[in-house]
Amino acid sequence: MPQRKPLIAGNWKMFKTGPEANATARHLAKLVGDDATVDIMIAPPFTALSAVSGVIEDTPIALGAQNLYWEAEGAFTGEISPGMLKAAGCTYALIGHSERRQYFGESDDGVHRKTQAALESAIIPVVCIGETESEREAGETFSVLDKQIRLGLEGVSLRGPRDLVVAYEPVWAIGTGKTATKDQAQEAHAFIREKLAKVLSSDLALGIRILYGGSVKPDNVKELMAMPDIDGALVGGASLKPEIFAEIIHFGA
Repeated sequence: MPQRKPLIAGNWKMFKTGPEANATARHLAKLVGDDATVDIMIAPPFTALSAVSGVIEDTPIALGAQNLYWEAEGAFTGEISPGMLKAAGCTYALIGHSERRQYFGESDDGVHRKTQAALESAIIPVVCIGETESEREAGETFSVLDKQIRLGLEGVSLRGPRDLVVAYEPVWAIGTGKTATKDQAQEAHAFIREKLAKVLSSDLALGIRILYGGSVKPDNVKELMAMPDIDGALVGGASLKPEIFAEIIHFGA
């Protein structure tokens, strides 16, 4: 089995001005030092990308964007292209976050197009999938995940498993304080890996990192990370405070 290096990613959502993001990233870089045991990514708002990029250069922290558009350029007011993100220093981009799906009508087809566009610009897409509380209660978790994986990822071109990250975010656990139990999370992650094997290939599925997102905190990250198919975390609110995020990053220490 290939060794999957953990990835701890922070989604700053619509928080922090450029100067605030700069200061937060600078503090985080000091706290993590030259830790090479995990990969680290932070995704500030678009207006802070350039400010943060300079601060985290020559640190273990990589830069991510919270979204992108699938066209290289054009008359698409308010959108941002993969090339623009690459030029701003981004290595990763979140795609299909539940808030994008819920509030901005993001579709599985759009996720597919954005994922392919990111890959073509050598940006690693972090494709977010997950069920709502009503879908879980109706026993539809696996059918929802199956659809999101098939429609979002079928036919995308990967050179290797490090080209793609999948984040499982049960929507009912995002910002609610609720967290899937380690066994619930593992069950979903194992299902996702099984579906990735069918949609992409067995070899790719074994190496693709699957992150858990949904109220991850210092006190639950260790037990989640002990699960065999959980390869990291996508952290929301807790990533806004450098001391707390650094604790999550050092989950094994």
